[in-house]
Amino acid sequence: MTTERHTTGLPELDQMLGGGLIPGTMTVVLGATGIGKTQLGLQFAHAGKQQEGETGILFDLTSRGDAQNHAAYAERMFEWDLRTRKPDAKPNLDQLWDPGIRDDYLHIFERTGRKVTLDDLDRDEWQEWRVEFMKKIDQSIAFFYSNFAHGVRRCVIDGVEPVERASDSFQFHVFEYVYHQVLRKEHDWVARDLFRSNFRENEERIQQHGYDENDISCMLMLTTHETMLDDLLSRPIETGDMLSNANTIIVMGKIRDGMTMKRGLHVAKHRGSACEESIVEYKINEGGLVIGG
Repeated sequence: MTTERHTTGLPELDQMLGGGLIPGTMTVVLGATGIGKTQLGLQFAHAGKQQEGETGILFDLTSRGDAQNHAAYAERMFEWDLRTRKPDAKPNLDQLWDPGIRDDYLHIFERTGRKVTLDDLDRDEWQEWRVEFMKKIDQSIAFFYSNFAHGVRRCVIDGVEPVERASDSFQFHVFEYVYHQVLRKEHDWVARDLFRSNFRENEERIQQHGYDENDISCMLMLTTHETMLDDLLSRPIETGDMLSNANTIIVMGKIRDGMTMKRGLHVAKHRGSACEESIVEYKINEGGLVIGG
């Protein structure tokens, strides 16, 4: 297990966090649509190239058919050509060990246009969704496992839409599965879930490509109804929801400066070290988030 913190890609934010994000933990970034969450996620993912030798990966849970523009942002910010895995492609287990075959981005519900809460679905639709997701589980496991086996140590999960209760959102059901059954599981047990009856014949290579799940950082982008930073800071945390389980919470929202609206960022929670209590202004330019200045 590494003790070196993961940089966010923003030195000013790293300083606010006492040196960066703690490996093996979950960070939740809260904010409304358009506030800059995706750009922050890309800066965090891209920073892995310099720190760990591999860029991070992006797992997109958007289900309404609207694009998050990850590829366009990555190209503009870093000249980073995101390698996209097709959501319906069957995992080719023989290619998992090829270092030249690695994908950066997976959007598992591409083109579905489906709403995100169980209340939006009748019983038959909910069952259909469960069947659909079960077909995509292997693809999702292969995406994460193959990247971690080749040195990736950070992932960004984006596209989670606001709901009244997390338990009503099928996006949270997907996240819960991925987080507990892939990200926080020992590598050989993840491999067992993926290879199944072929585990023994691949066990030697699985051990050669072993990794410590405690080195992997997860950044979850959570879209909110609230747009003002003050409203986000007063938002209650329910027992058992993602915010109560997160090691770090970063809040992004609008702040009022006289007759002008600006963007503000605050570290609302950070276990493991002291963190700054300040609210800092930031802007978004072609290179992503810029704090202060």
